[in-house]
Amino acid sequence: MGKLNGKVAVITAATSGMALATAKLFVEEGAYVFITGRRQDKLDEAVKLIGKNVTGVQGDASSLADLDRLYESVKREKGKIDILFASAGFGEFAKLEEVTEEHFDKTFDLNVRGTLFTVQKALPLFNDNGSIFLLRWGNLWVTGGLSADDRQGSNRACGMWNRRNVALPLSHCESMGHRLHRVSEEEAGQSESSSVCHLRLSHGSPLRLAAIGC
Repeated sequence: MGKLNGKVAVITAATSGMALATAKLFVEEGAYVFITGRRQDKLDEAVKLIGKNVTGVQGDASSLADLDRLYESVKREKGKIDILFASAGFGEFAKLEEVTEEHFDKTFDLNVRGTLFTVQKALPLFNDNGSIFLLRWGNLWVTGGLSADDRQGSNRACGMWNRRNVALPLSHCESMGHRLHRVSEEEAGQSESSSVCHLRLSHGSPLRLAAIGC
């Protein structure tokens, strides 16, 4: 019996990379996974690669309508969520003088707005002691005149919204009977430099927010 036997996981942007590898591992450990991707052909390939216990739902994490459709599918097929891995994100280099309003909106629509509503809309389906993983993305890498230390600091600053803004929708957990727990770095199996944040939901304990590695 796998460590995730009987669990239901939702993983966004899981057609490649870390998210696809996570989906494969979760299924190997006994979970049923729902994965998303913007391109139907890539989504079909990912579903085929995972092989079993998987549903692919085409959609863009920055689209609230697509998120609603995703969670309607989860509710209809499984009725619950135990694990959410919000991995959809985007980042690219740009010179300060070349950053446009369109580029800014595209980046923050997905990295910030999309991740926030991915979590918020999942909450009504969460089981007690569920887990949320957030993949941190550096939103805007502005080049020109920055040292390596400056760039690292800028990237970490871009990730700080995880500790702040995500607390806003998650504050509604209390009215649903959920609380947020801090997950220690040892428990999460991560070092402080990790790019993945882990939040845990459960009943009956004080509200605490932790973002490991943010």
